[in-house]
Amino acid sequence: MSDDCLVSVIVPVYNDPDGIETTLSSLRDQTLSTDAFEIIVVDNASSDATRAVARDRLAEVDNGYVVDEREVQSSYAARNTGIERSSGEILAFLDADMSVPTTWLAELVATFERTGAEYLGCRVRLYCPCSEPTLVAKYDRAFGFPVEFYLDTQNFAPTCCLAVTRALVADVGPFDPRLTSSGDLEFGQRVARAGYDQHFASDLVVYHPTRTTLADYTKKRLRVGAGQEQLARLPGAAADSRPWYHPKNVLPPHPGNFRRRLSRPVSGQTLALFYLLSYVGKLSLFAGRLRWKLKGR
Repeated sequence: MSDDCLVSVIVPVYNDPDGIETTLSSLRDQTLSTDAFEIIVVDNASSDATRAVARDRLAEVDNGYVVDEREVQSSYAARNTGIERSSGEILAFLDADMSVPTTWLAELVATFERTGAEYLGCRVRLYCPCSEPTLVAKYDRAFGFPVEFYLDTQNFAPTCCLAVTRALVADVGPFDPRLTSSGDLEFGQRVARAGYDQHFASDLVVYHPTRTTLADYTKKRLRVGAGQEQLARLPGAAADSRPWYHPKNVLPPHPGNFRRRLSRPVSGQTLALFYLLSYVGKLSLFAGRLRWKLKGR
């Protein structure tokens, strides 16, 4: 790979051959010159055909390759491995299963040059991958990824739509590989404490599929809950202000706050079902925290 590569796109993946194929298809068609960027897929010890699929797709291009992170099962450890193996001045992170417009990288570079940003979150648009949207898919689209809200209130952008400069990482350090979730929150808040401005690029769009089943939805909430409990134990980390045992963790969501989070109007019946799903998610979050704690980690 060229020593003067401008952008390194880092994509961690674990057991998702279809997702990584989707992501690589959109990255291979970028308008930015292939000399200006590289694609680094970091396989996190997949046990299926994921690595082979990524290797085969990247064999068709000159600016992409697959590396491995097998020692630590963590997407943040995988991203750190990607950072170590990259050469770009800008580090752009995507999740496997996401796609981007053909002009995304060129516009990303232009945004960094125009704004002088060193930490940048993109807009995430969710789409349903199924022909008939399920209730969970509709819920996911209604609440989605409010990246601007995250930046304004919690000082972070999710790693599925994050780009930073190499100089920033050299200053504040990489992601915390011990975390299974909330590593983007910990990293973003560390960046904010270091005094960096955090920029939201509303015109830079990445596309993310919704979850479609209740099992997928609760699985994510369990993982996020475990990450919150991990984060709460890190010295100096800004975690959830409530301890795991606080009664509010198992109470229904505040109706006013719940409605304010909606990104679009819905019918009364749908609103009631969304509220029920939100409560299921809140209980799953609590269960994730409790399960991680009871394991005695």
